[in-house]
Amino acid sequence: MRILLTGGAGFIGSAVVRHIIENTDDTVINVDKLTYAGNLESLSSVSESSRYHFAQADICNAEAMSALFAKYRPDAVMHLAAESHVDRSIDGPAAFIETNIVGTYTLLEAVREYWTGLDEAARTAFRFHHISTDEVYGDLENPEDLFTEDTPYAPSSPYSASKASSDHLVRAWRRTYGLPVLVTNCSNNYGPYHFPEKLIPHIILNAIQGKALPVYGDGSQIRDWLHVEDHARALYRVLTRGQIGETYNIGGHNEKQNIEVVRSICSLLDELHPQSPVTPHESLIEFVSDRPGHDKRYAIDASKMQKELDWVPEETFESGLRKTVSWYLENRDWWQRVLSGDYQLTRLGDSNE
Repeated sequence: MRILLTGGAGFIGSAVVRHIIENTDDTVINVDKLTYAGNLESLSSVSESSRYHFAQADICNAEAMSALFAKYRPDAVMHLAAESHVDRSIDGPAAFIETNIVGTYTLLEAVREYWTGLDEAARTAFRFHHISTDEVYGDLENPEDLFTEDTPYAPSSPYSASKASSDHLVRAWRRTYGLPVLVTNCSNNYGPYHFPEKLIPHIILNAIQGKALPVYGDGSQIRDWLHVEDHARALYRVLTRGQIGETYNIGGHNEKQNIEVVRSICSLLDELHPQSPVTPHESLIEFVSDRPGHDKRYAIDASKMQKELDWVPEETFESGLRKTVSWYLENRDWWQRVLSGDYQLTRLGDSNE
């Protein structure tokens, strides 16, 4: 199978590319614009494979998308390209509207044109898998509630609103044009090669460098954590076994308060990085003003994935976090090169700062 995968140089996308190349006989065409969060070094382990191809292109460029479909003739599409950071969406929502909404529309039209021209067997076998987030559901107030595939959408941030919009477009292309689509909504990912604006890598790298560990509000916000390699397995399972037209929620069954996550990282660094000049690392925690519209709790019901597709996460939060902290300690060259660019470990999403 030839899979055209958008956003394959990003955090989740690169994990999916590595999983497919290392564990299947499929071919991957990685289409990535290489924005600030795209990093081809995350694909160094598979970049020499004859089944891996890279094309630098913007999903908002209709001509470029059509040309790629004509050149590579994929059997399926996995759409992961997106602007994905809530704080950045608060500071600058325009890029999120452009990439996540206009880009998804442009890609859908290129796919529809290509799919319509296929013979009947290829058209029947074709799949368009749209990868989204649990943030489209808003947040949960009742401690017993979980997001299911039927939870109404109530996005809180420009980011989640843009992803909700893209989800609706994909489903509309299914209902209106018959496009064979699948949608997945996942909980918070973590793991190796994670761009350090997100909570877990941000805290790890700040702590390693003896910098303050900023925690929004009182840190009581709850997230369900999913190791990125578990997510990659799940996404491939949905693409190859999922029912056309269905939505699947993918979660790690690991609900943690943000402050718990930060303290767990500090504890692991105390153990794994004892030569640090700042121990205990928990002394670096600094509570800062909360971000606007901050959702209180996310929690995924992933039982449909388990029942219908026989998928469950292999990593517990404890095992996955230990592997993640160890990876950053052992791969300083990777993140030091990332940090040597324009990106700095500063807080975003508060226009008053």
